[in-house]
Amino acid sequence: MAPHTLPPGFSPSSIDIPASFSGIVQSAPDGKPIISTDLVLSFPLPGDIVVRNMMVAINPCDWKMNLRFPSPGARVGCDFYGEVLAIGPQVKVRRPDIQIGDMVCGAVYGSNPTDHGSGSFCDFVCAPVDLMTRLPMGFEDGAAAALGGTSFATLRLALWDSLGLSATPSHPMDPTKPAPHVLVYGGSTATGTMALQLLRLSGYKPITTCSLHNFDLVKSRGAEAVFDYHSATCAADIKAYTRSSLGHVLDIITDTSSQAICHGAMGRLGGRYTALEAPSDVLNPRKRTVRMDFVIGLCALGTEVALQGEYYRQADKEARRHVGQFFDEMQVFVDEGKLIPHPHRLLQEGYQNILKGIEDLRQRKISGEKLVGCIPSH
Repeated sequence: MAPHTLPPGFSPSSIDIPASFSGIVQSAPDGKPIISTDLVLSFPLPGDIVVRNMMVAINPCDWKMNLRFPSPGARVGCDFYGEVLAIGPQVKVRRPDIQIGDMVCGAVYGSNPTDHGSGSFCDFVCAPVDLMTRLPMGFEDGAAAALGGTSFATLRLALWDSLGLSATPSHPMDPTKPAPHVLVYGGSTATGTMALQLLRLSGYKPITTCSLHNFDLVKSRGAEAVFDYHSATCAADIKAYTRSSLGHVLDIITDTSSQAICHGAMGRLGGRYTALEAPSDVLNPRKRTVRMDFVIGLCALGTEVALQGEYYRQADKEARRHVGQFFDEMQVFVDEGKLIPHPHRLLQEGYQNILKGIEDLRQRKISGEKLVGCIPSH
């Protein structure tokens, strides 16, 4: 350990950390994730918190980014959970409730081609406080890591900015008025179970698809009805259940089958379909009445998403502001115990096991649970 001087205004002004530490980065030439032992602390911004990382949640983007958009040297990982070591000068104004020694979880831009130091799969992380949640006393470590931050960020953009829903958990629908159905395709994913809870808290009637063995999970997270996506009549069953009135669809999976079912389930008047990856316009049979969109959770950072083709996004400060306000709202619900993190499975400690977890996720070996990797003790 050695003193590391932080930028002016940080409290404390320096912290004791190793001169170099470990983490997972993309390797040359194809972006394959590997363990590096010579990382240094990235430069913290005034609105950042320096976190001693304890656990990380593994997400699909942690293998998809490396495969599709390789950037050798970039740190992998978006979600993190750990202890606050230092707070920037703007943190004291933006989140005065967060203090040194608190436990927090949040999100950063992993595998960032324009900022190789921003990923979360490493011993120490600099992260923006407005995309962070302070964990109340007694919150289980693994559950805190599973909560992370990417689901909150992605769902704020998907449900409200893209699908255009009006009611929110803080300002729900009038319970005396009819509530519309919202379909979440892929409800047994981590983003799916959180979407179901947020929709239920907002006063909507969430319905979802998943495998039969995950029916109990999604029902426990607020799904009014569940449909087996393996069924040949899945789309027709949803359409019948909603009496051809479904007008809002969130497709978390975004493959050929999911798009076909989602479009087939939409009501006769059409509506809005939002995906988490680029959907195929060819698969939309009603281009005049169904508005298609897809969101990139990385836009929540407000910086340029310098990815190729249709995944490129210009810096969007409004998205950052909206998502930051949403994290403020979610802090209240976390404090009150009204949001349940996705079921998680703790991996054995070590970066080698995190690498294996990434590969298991890529091979679709995981269903209905979030893999949580344990950062080695410092």
